[in-house]
Amino acid sequence: MPSLPAHRARSAVVLFGLAAAACPSEPKLDPAAQAEGLYLAGTAAYLKGDFAEAHRRFDEVRALAPRDPRLPAATGELFLSEGNLAEALVQFDAAVLLTPGRATNWSRRGFILLMLGRRAEAATSLERALALNPADFNALEQLGELRAKEGDVDRAVAAFTAAARAAPQSAKAFLWLRAAGELSRRGRRDEARVLLGGAADAGTRTGELISELADLDVQAGQLAEAADLYREAARSSTDPTLWDLAGEAESKLGRTGEAEAAYRESLRVKNRAVVHVALARLCQARKDAECLLAELDRALATATGEEVRESIDLADLLASVGRKKDALALLAQVAEEPAEREDVPLQLKVAALAGKVGDARRKAEACARARSADAGVTRCP
Repeated sequence: MPSLPAHRARSAVVLFGLAAAACPSEPKLDPAAQAEGLYLAGTAAYLKGDFAEAHRRFDEVRALAPRDPRLPAATGELFLSEGNLAEALVQFDAAVLLTPGRATNWSRRGFILLMLGRRAEAATSLERALALNPADFNALEQLGELRAKEGDVDRAVAAFTAAARAAPQSAKAFLWLRAAGELSRRGRRDEARVLLGGAADAGTRTGELISELADLDVQAGQLAEAADLYREAARSSTDPTLWDLAGEAESKLGRTGEAEAAYRESLRVKNRAVVHVALARLCQARKDAECLLAELDRALATATGEEVRESIDLADLLASVGRKKDALALLAQVAEEPAEREDVPLQLKVAALAGKVGDARRKAEACARARSADAGVTRCP
């Protein structure tokens, strides 16, 4: 290959030098900055549910910054999300040693210990969290769960109540309901009602809380209050049965206009046979035969046969208008289902109806199922 002229060779050397000067090698990232980027990447992967990627990123952080105080807690949360309680506890043990003044680490450690059944240790850890942050609603909730497991209802309710007061608005209803549930399970429904009423008055008025308060009002015989609450809950829900409950409460109060309005609202949400049966009963009560038969026809047209309550309500309505054979055919079909064969009241109901229409076979079969389910049944209608 011929050599370049001298002036062109010198030009090439100059150009090469200029190019090298224009493209310097990339500076190496500071290890601390690199570790921070990897930590953020690991956190993002965790939030997306990509736990394997999160583990990889946190391992890379550990290689660059092994004493990063955030790592044990972050890795502990990762193991906890994977259901690996043993490894999660190891990490939170490390977290409380590295940052003993961080209440959340003690709270999470207490939660894991409680899940592992180590109640005494869990209590110590949760109490440490609350000593550092008395408003740690997660720690208060777990302390409530611990006291509930121990059967200490009053301390459990106190902890759940404190948690509800300290929690963000989105978490309050669950905690109030948790406290009320402990009271209701012990038959202390009046106290549960007062507790939920106070929560509602203070601004926690989710559909679930309001409907539970309405249930307690029904049990206390406060039907007017219950009807109002069911309507309130129904307006913020897509569940048509809340309108049904409002209608039932109004019907028991004799307020048929309000009851009918509630049932009509239920039908606006979903057209169901049980609601047409309820409307037929209102027609029946005011002796409106045309309305009664129209609602019965609508009930039969919308019946699905998938719900026991639907079939029983429809059979009762058919029997009440003199169609006892049709009622028996429907009721007997339900009573023969495997899931209902041990429902003694249902079997006795079929037997009684069969006796009225003179169907000896169905009566004998229903009586046999009733006795098979309960040896104490000595008389069958």
